[in-house]
Amino acid sequence: MGLMERISANPVAKASVEDIAQSVPTELKQKIHNHVIDTMNKTNIGLDKEDKIKDIIEEALTLEISNITRGERSKIAQELYDEVMGYGPLENLLRDTSVSEIMVNGPAQVYIEKSGKIQLSDVKFRNEEHVLNIIDRIVSSIGRHIDEASPMVDARLKDGSRVNAIIPPLSLIGPVITIRKFSKTPIGIDKLIEFGSLTRKMASFLEACVRGKLNVVVAGGTGSGKTTLLNVLSSFIPQNERIITIEDAAELQLKQEHVISLESRPANLEGKGEIPIRSLLKNSLRMRPDRIIIGEVRSGETLDMLQAMNTGHDGSLTTLHSNSPRDTLSRIEMMVMMSGMELPLRAIREQIASSINLIVQQSRLRDGTRKITNITEVLGMEGDVVVLQDIFKFKTEGQMNSSHQFCGNFVATGIVPVCLKKISENGVPVSNDWFDLR
Repeated sequence: MGLMERISANPVAKASVEDIAQSVPTELKQKIHNHVIDTMNKTNIGLDKEDKIKDIIEEALTLEISNITRGERSKIAQELYDEVMGYGPLENLLRDTSVSEIMVNGPAQVYIEKSGKIQLSDVKFRNEEHVLNIIDRIVSSIGRHIDEASPMVDARLKDGSRVNAIIPPLSLIGPVITIRKFSKTPIGIDKLIEFGSLTRKMASFLEACVRGKLNVVVAGGTGSGKTTLLNVLSSFIPQNERIITIEDAAELQLKQEHVISLESRPANLEGKGEIPIRSLLKNSLRMRPDRIIIGEVRSGETLDMLQAMNTGHDGSLTTLHSNSPRDTLSRIEMMVMMSGMELPLRAIREQIASSINLIVQQSRLRDGTRKITNITEVLGMEGDVVVLQDIFKFKTEGQMNSSHQFCGNFVATGIVPVCLKKISENGVPVSNDWFDLR
């Protein structure tokens, strides 16, 4: 009995046209999906033959469920194509440019982030095995592996979107996927200004800081837009400089020609073969970099980063998690201590003060907007304390407008930063008008 006869013999497939148009049975879709896979295997069609695969799907649909509307047929064909070639139910969300984050909490609950707000979507998976298949498809494409022995993994999609997956027994609700999407066309500084993340004067100052080879730390909470801002700042680096990027999962989308991207590697199933950020950073110093960009510092590599910034690798950039510029210094101190070097606290602070020039604090407000809330200069030491001074701030009293966004303004503190001298010495024009209180 062929596939058509088997499906016709199934009473589920004899639903009315109206019922099928509303919801074609999952069992029927699965059988057609299996038929498409079998046909591909028998005819030796590779995954790169997109048109031929679509023809096979259309032929199967015509044979098996011809009594449905053209629109419904097209929708089912796309679903089947996504299952065969893509990431199944996630494909629609990945194509939707208004969705910035996807959170799969088991097979029956998929949340998305739109305009900075989290909401429940109508996307569902068939079962836990369906979710696991999609996870395996994602991680296997970059040579990673996930199973009960290794139930957590960081990966990335072809477009650079960051993926984290965790499965049972660690997750008690089933397989969990978190996808941080990245735009196919990287966001530029003009877009950030349009979004209200900063002003034109702040943008001009930050561009001068990067071109003038200041060491910059972008700080903020989870989902505050640190990587997006780091990408924008990196775009200001001149074309004639050699840039080395170091990340856990490659996300940066630099457009310069002379870029070397390094990615850390986790341990294998035997617990061997791990190559952490710290090892890549040490190796990068032997690769004649003009600029070193670290996607994020989390532990002992922070000490190596400070030493690199302080020994001829000016203009380095990185991000870290913190809630304020002062908190950033405390986090750096703590991470330096994680390096295993028993350094006095004062020595650590002196290293910080002499290495870092600027802290850019990025925040995601409760209204869903992302803003640069502080641009803060590191001045040096005064006694045992690292001295900071704000150059720009975002001020708000917590009032909301008719669009349910916080009312507030970016203001210059009126202080002309000391770092302008270094920027000028590196041949980059500066303007005191940037810091005018008006």
